Amino acid sequence: MNPVVHFEMPAKDRKRMSDFYTKAFGWKTQQHGPEMGNYVVVTTSETDANGRPKQGINGGFYDRTEDPVSHAPSIVIGVENLQDHLQKVTAAGGKIIGEPMEIPGVGMWVSFFDPEGNRVSMLQPKAM
Repeated sequence: MNPVVHFEMPAKDRKRMSDFYTKAFGWKTQQHGPEMGNYVVVTTSETDANGRPKQGINGGFYDRTEDPVSHAPSIVIGVENLQDHLQKVTAAGGKIIGEPMEIPGVGMWVSFFDPEGNRVSMLQPKAM
């Protein structure tokens, strides 16, 4: 089985979003620069020595744009072999969005639409 390992939510104002979830739920946020798409990494629980959550999942906030695809939260599914799952997603009726990309220090990532039009992502984590 391939678990959900991360969530993502859009934000027009990443600082406002970060402040809200920090105040309301105690989440920790880390803002990245333009080289990482101004992504905000979100930590929702205590982490182990490897930075993995001890319970639940962590996530991030990305830029909400005029493109309706960017308006809804999304989940990230962890897979052992991204190339295999590109084929499985397509064979099952999904549509890959763009090309897989490396997230430095994290692993290989790509988004897809499921048959219902939901944007979902897959991540092949970097070997520990």
